[in-house]
Amino acid sequence: MQARSAFSAINPTPSSRTHSLLQCVPSSWRKPKGIDNRVRRRFKGTIAMPKIGYGSNKKTRHLMPSGHKAFLVHNPKDVELLLMHNRTYAAEIASAVSSRKRVDILAKAKALGVKVTNAKARVTTES
Repeated sequence: MQARSAFSAINPTPSSRTHSLLQCVPSSWRKPKGIDNRVRRRFKGTIAMPKIGYGSNKKTRHLMPSGHKAFLVHNPKDVELLLMHNRTYAAEIASAVSSRKRVDILAKAKALGVKVTNAKARVTTES
């Protein structure tokens, strides 16, 4: 995991070249296509464009800091799929799942020994 965190610190996240100047432009990357564009022509001092070399290591790609890969779960039956893969994958409860169903999913995951990444989300307890 140290290799993953050190690698992500080196590589920049590509952003739109004008997102800091104009509030109306989102930060998501769009390839510059103008004929006189400095970023497209890779002038010194301009922002870096995305390159194939910025890709992450294949062994640590898609891994969370805990070392698991995320698996989206919508109902308690989906947790059973992770029974044999609970060291590789961690369950992540989908955002549209109700709080009542979340309690069922958490109980099933605890019984099967499956890690849930967002276990505290929308689970109410009375004090």
